[in-house]
Amino acid sequence: MLLDYLSLSSLTYTLSGFAVFFFVFWFGMWFVHLTAIFYSKYKLHRKVPLLPQEMPYPGVTILKPLTGTDPNLYSNLETFFTMSYPKYEICFCLEDDVDPAVPLVEKLCKKYPNVDTSVFIGGQVVGVNPKINNMEPGYKAAKYELILISDSGIRMKEDTLLDMVNHLKPGVGLVHQMPFTWDRKGFAAALEKTYFGTAQARIYLAANFLQIPCHTGMSTLTRKSIFDELGGIKTFGCYLAEDLFFARALSELGWKITISGQPAWQNSGYCDVTSFRNRLSRWVKLRIAMAPFTLVCEPLSECLILGAFASWAASFLFQIDPAVFYLVHILAWFLLDAILISIIQNGSLPFSKFHLIVCWLFREVLGPWVFFTSIWNPVIKWRTRTYKLRWGGIADEYKQYIDV
Repeated sequence: MLLDYLSLSSLTYTLSGFAVFFFVFWFGMWFVHLTAIFYSKYKLHRKVPLLPQEMPYPGVTILKPLTGTDPNLYSNLETFFTMSYPKYEICFCLEDDVDPAVPLVEKLCKKYPNVDTSVFIGGQVVGVNPKINNMEPGYKAAKYELILISDSGIRMKEDTLLDMVNHLKPGVGLVHQMPFTWDRKGFAAALEKTYFGTAQARIYLAANFLQIPCHTGMSTLTRKSIFDELGGIKTFGCYLAEDLFFARALSELGWKITISGQPAWQNSGYCDVTSFRNRLSRWVKLRIAMAPFTLVCEPLSECLILGAFASWAASFLFQIDPAVFYLVHILAWFLLDAILISIIQNGSLPFSKFHLIVCWLFREVLGPWVFFTSIWNPVIKWRTRTYKLRWGGIADEYKQYIDV
């Protein structure tokens, strides 16, 4: 009888510990929600001040790695030729001279002869990362101290570069744009905008507020001298997530990292649910390889999973009806996400509130499924290449195609 009592007490104590843990984690996620909302309101879409006339505008070298084309590539690239910034060059970096992006680049160079442009074809193999290999010749030829690395699918506004340069103050080594999407039509486009304006933005903004190195390299402004101190961009050619490792190295040198006032307007011409799912899966695999604690923290940060555990914890600790708690949890989570995406959009969404609800629910169900189906296979397919990740984020390229 005594043994049964001790066993029951031990089980109760253990369950109480789990319940407290889930409840504390649940409260922590609300802190993340509120931090993201207040920080986005403070940081994003502020009026871009012009630099004083007595201060010379620093020159910027824009590295533009290109592979292939899509229906929006020409219009995306053209926005880099029409920016209101007095001193910059564009270095287009392509793998070979038969790439379909080459004619588009040549057409734009002829259309805007006053814009300083260079085309580098062939790249240089310095690691497994094709983006780094592609950019290496352009990086070596860069004329200016400031380097903007910009992916092919990014669209710029007239004052975007000025805004990024304004944020590169003394002591700041890297300015990056928070990923978001340009307004496009279709369910997949609405799904992407919902994801980047809620689940992705929430963690991204909170991490940057807390000065945790967390950025994507799709649109990044930095100082060439920092890269040179670290051995150049080739130093990061062994990683697929070169942006994260550069941010870590930069932080270790004592430099600050900040986001600009404008999000990165992703505007790929191809948008479908399968490609979106594959993209999320690739990112999950990268995060797990680089930060193993992701295995526990990421699933628990999902609305539906955390809500289930928190509902059980509330019932166990406070005898609250778990069904009511779960429904209120989901409603509150959605409302805060709706506030956040409206701040980031800075205007009306290109779809209705009903479509937002549908896309949000679809993403919340898709997220855990993508995570758990991705953790068993470390192989990543990126464009036409396939890689296997090792712990620490180092990648090895598979010479033969392996479907993922």
